Amino acid sequence: MDLKHRSRNITDGRDRAPARAMYKSIGFTDDDLAKPLIAVANTWIETMPCNFHLRRLSAKVKEGIRAAGGTPMEFNTIAISDGETMGTEGMRASLVSREVIADSIELVCRGQLFDAAVCIVGCDKTIPAAAMALARMNLPGLVLYGGTIAPGKYRGKDVTIQDVFEAVGANAAGKMSDAELHELEGVACPGAGACGGQNTANTMSTVMEFIGLSPMGFNGIPAMDPRKDEVCFRCGEVVMNLLRNGIRPSDILTKKAFENAIASVATTGGSTNAVLHLLAISREIGVSLHIDDFQRVSERTPLLANLKPAGKYVAADVDQAGGIPVIAKRLLDGKHVDGSTMTVTGKTFAEEANAAQETPGQQVIAPLSKPLKATGGLVIVKGNLAPEGGVVKMSGHERLSHTGPARIFDSEEAAMQAVTSKQIKPGDVVVIRYEGPKGGPGMREMLGVTAAIVGEGLGETVALITDGRFSGATRGLMVGHVAPEAALGGPIAAIHEGDRITIDTKIRKLEVEISDAEIARRLAEWKPPAARYATGVFAKYAALVTSASEGAITTPARLARH
Repeated sequence: MDLKHRSRNITDGRDRAPARAMYKSIGFTDDDLAKPLIAVANTWIETMPCNFHLRRLSAKVKEGIRAAGGTPMEFNTIAISDGETMGTEGMRASLVSREVIADSIELVCRGQLFDAAVCIVGCDKTIPAAAMALARMNLPGLVLYGGTIAPGKYRGKDVTIQDVFEAVGANAAGKMSDAELHELEGVACPGAGACGGQNTANTMSTVMEFIGLSPMGFNGIPAMDPRKDEVCFRCGEVVMNLLRNGIRPSDILTKKAFENAIASVATTGGSTNAVLHLLAISREIGVSLHIDDFQRVSERTPLLANLKPAGKYVAADVDQAGGIPVIAKRLLDGKHVDGSTMTVTGKTFAEEANAAQETPGQQVIAPLSKPLKATGGLVIVKGNLAPEGGVVKMSGHERLSHTGPARIFDSEEAAMQAVTSKQIKPGDVVVIRYEGPKGGPGMREMLGVTAAIVGEGLGETVALITDGRFSGATRGLMVGHVAPEAALGGPIAAIHEGDRITIDTKIRKLEVEISDAEIARRLAEWKPPAARYATGVFAKYAALVTSASEGAITTPARLARH
């Protein structure tokens, strides 16, 4: 393969002298320009711990690329902090940012004719966005996660940002003083790195290792661990080998690889957002993946990792136990994954997993013979409230079913006010609608509300359904991604206050106790609400975005490849 298969068109020949002159003005030499040009797509931003350290990591990646025979060129994308914007208008930007980040990586790589790419990612949406961009371009490349934050210490125990969100509810309920809340917020996040539990960032990091777009064992090293610098340098060799061997995302992102990725979410009790993101990535590469595939794979996959938010440990503990390769080896041994899939290292999934080195006596990852739960953490529910499906995360501790009266809220803010002012009672089903991809727009996460419910002491007696999303830190009987969404005239728009709703994860049902005829009558009288934004990026997104059951993407539909 011509290593300068794209960049020759921008650097070589008489007619490209003006371009070379411009490159030389910023320090590139003839020798540099004779080598393959490798994009280093950095999602660094100064607004959050998740991506704050990525400049340091990108410097190491570039050193590695030069040592391996390439010429790196770095550029930046935007990013939005889910944790900081949670519960505000700003959270509408989070899912929209996934599309903007993917678009920006694609645009720069296509515009500058890069030969390959290393995408350095951190907070939630940057990870799937990078995968989506590589898939769209089918460009040799890899995704490198900046790593998890270290756990904070509060009065002798490990804490994460999840504890702070739940403490807000505890404070509102009078169970925690203002001084205690202030003390907790000061120690929960001790430095750079993404949220410490198996929340969306760590879930998607795990997905990238299992699907093959990240070198297995690289992502799970914590953000500030010195070993992170070493693996960043090694990414230079990995990406140059991809280029030399002609390995592209289409060789890696097969249906079997997607099923391996789903298994990684199920076995770690990962975030429901992985459903949305894997559907989106599959549509970019042209692989036929459907929401029912998540149920099928989850049912055959045991829950093995005892991780927050429902479990005991944090992502840094997985690293200490031997890392993601140990989880991969467990599932490989149990025949829960396909070991033949290709990875960015050029080795198969099985070759990478079999190199795992488990820490003797570790307690984070259960043995195959004694799983935490026989089936994985994802449940897809359907019924007259969700014909296209809804997503529940079950980590083994939640109730399996709930029936109760609907409490209707047409925005997250209205629901949050009701929770914190003690208007929600045991047995209620909180319904938050018009927060889907189109209706939000942007499908906000509901961690503020769900954490407040838990903090109020209602986690075991109240259920929640929404056409919005949940954070990976959400726990309890909560159904997200209800589709079709209310803004599209989905049945969730027809529910009235007091209607009885049943969630039954055993038979995967989400239903309201009214007839189909009554739902149809109500929807016939329904009128779509006015768009929240008439112009700008949110208006464009709302006009283009597909259903959550299709990944909430804004690109044209593509035929499945296989």
